[in-house]
Amino acid sequence: MCSTSYFAIFFLLFSGVFWRVSLAEDPFISYDWTVSYITASPLGVKQQVIGINGQFPGPILNVTTNWNVVVNVKNHLDEPFLLTWNGIQHRKNSWQDGVSGTTCPIPAGWNFTYQFQVKDQIGSFFYFPSLDFQKASGGYGGITINNREVIPVPFGTPDGDITVFISDWYIKSHKELRKELEDGIDLGVPDGVLFNGFGPYRYDVSLVPGGIPFETINVEPGKTYRLRVHNVGISTSLNFRIQDHNLLLVETEGSYTVQQNYTNMDIHVGQSYSFLVTMDQNASSDYYMVASARFANLSSVSRGTGVAILHYSNSQGPAAGPLPDPPNELDTYFSMNQARTIRWNVSAGAARPNPQGSFRYGDITVTEVFVLLNRPAELIDGKWATTLNGISYVPPATPLKLAQQFDIPGVFKLDFPNRMMNRPAKFDTSIINGSYRGFMEIIFQNNDSIVQSYHLDGYAFFVVGMDFGIWTENSRGTYNKWDGVARCTTQVFPGAWTAILVSLDNVGMWNLRAQNLNSWYLGQEVYVSVVNPEISNKTELPLPDNAIYCGLLTYLQKTQSHKVSFSGAETVCMASRRMILVALLLTWCGGFL
Repeated sequence: MCSTSYFAIFFLLFSGVFWRVSLAEDPFISYDWTVSYITASPLGVKQQVIGINGQFPGPILNVTTNWNVVVNVKNHLDEPFLLTWNGIQHRKNSWQDGVSGTTCPIPAGWNFTYQFQVKDQIGSFFYFPSLDFQKASGGYGGITINNREVIPVPFGTPDGDITVFISDWYIKSHKELRKELEDGIDLGVPDGVLFNGFGPYRYDVSLVPGGIPFETINVEPGKTYRLRVHNVGISTSLNFRIQDHNLLLVETEGSYTVQQNYTNMDIHVGQSYSFLVTMDQNASSDYYMVASARFANLSSVSRGTGVAILHYSNSQGPAAGPLPDPPNELDTYFSMNQARTIRWNVSAGAARPNPQGSFRYGDITVTEVFVLLNRPAELIDGKWATTLNGISYVPPATPLKLAQQFDIPGVFKLDFPNRMMNRPAKFDTSIINGSYRGFMEIIFQNNDSIVQSYHLDGYAFFVVGMDFGIWTENSRGTYNKWDGVARCTTQVFPGAWTAILVSLDNVGMWNLRAQNLNSWYLGQEVYVSVVNPEISNKTELPLPDNAIYCGLLTYLQKTQSHKVSFSGAETVCMASRRMILVALLLTWCGGFL
């Protein structure tokens, strides 16, 4: 906590100056997070998970549009660590993105302070570890970006705001799972599906063993709540539903949507949705909340079904009856047709007062086209790997962004092919050379047998089309060029394609990856380099002073500056004091000039 007496003195002496200084800049909010192993029993078996400040899942990062966020991360794990902020665009600031291509890992026993602004964004997102399959052991948490009060929201103020994490889960550690992947062993059926880090409620004594802790969400009758639901799992698409309740979709990954009621929603790996749910039932009992596996050949229904409890304050008893029915597993078109119904609310503002649809993406001329073909894991030079356009990405010891900053040759090549090449698959560090202010069309063609999700850091893109079969030039005739939703993660169904459009207006080095953790870990990612030929701090922020150096730049590292004693890192309170002092002195001195 900041010392109130410290500020009180300055407020009394220089209240007018302090008021002007505080009004001049967007607010800062600080977090101090310790990442460590903790013991939990999500499925009734004790195991080691990754917690943040002793919590699993981690704390909610709750901020408002344009706030400056400072997160001091202390790595108490036994291996390097990075956090990435899924969906946060980091305008002009890919240094803070927290992936291997932009940032050196935080070594064990070190700390690093992220500082970024949630510029012109609203909505529901999450953070998670980006290295070495660590997400499979936890380390994730929610990000809520609220509208500024002056910007209207296209629905009434909910009576409460609830974050829900759904995920497939394995009892094996992330270290064991990644070793199996390297050995060519498939992940197999998950051991369960979690709600907020808890296993299933015992809805059926013959299917669910006793002694498993479960999640209970408490609500008041007649009230409406905003549920922010995130699939933070490894590789399983999940269908989310609530017994006898409708889900009114209002937002996905920073975009307000046309408001439609759903009885259930397929949420694919890495995706986030906001629903308004009205507690309009008679509360004769509690109600089931369910997340069940989709497109998975599960040998046991219980292993693919997570169940939490929605508890009215006037409930008369426990939840009863069968679970609400999922969609027909054999109806392969259901999920795609459902996805096509999700539309952008072009009459609503978001982080700014102007309507979202004022950006008429359908009228912009496409300047670059990439057709990205994925395939199942295959052997390349004796190692199991996944590819995009026949290339399995190899992360260099020196992050791409640092190599670009210091003009180090040979670290990467700007030659990623825009289509599948007629050549054997290979390992390479090949990246996409994006044109600053270009308009890129990307088609994901899924040649795998499972649903894949793809995510692009630094941007929201427009999902304009998806269909089964092979994409062709004629497929553009089916594109939605008016109200395709803008988001950061999209699903691609097996034997199908998904097309997105993105305006490359954010300078930086940006990760384009499979959100399915097994595909990502084995190499299914690429980076998009967006460079302004006119070097300017107006389009890209400079390298941060606290950058960690590694690889070919290790010699630049000042070791002691990041060692975890945790008393030397400047907090926001300290930074605020320093900033205020400087401002006061400048203003004071200016009075005599």
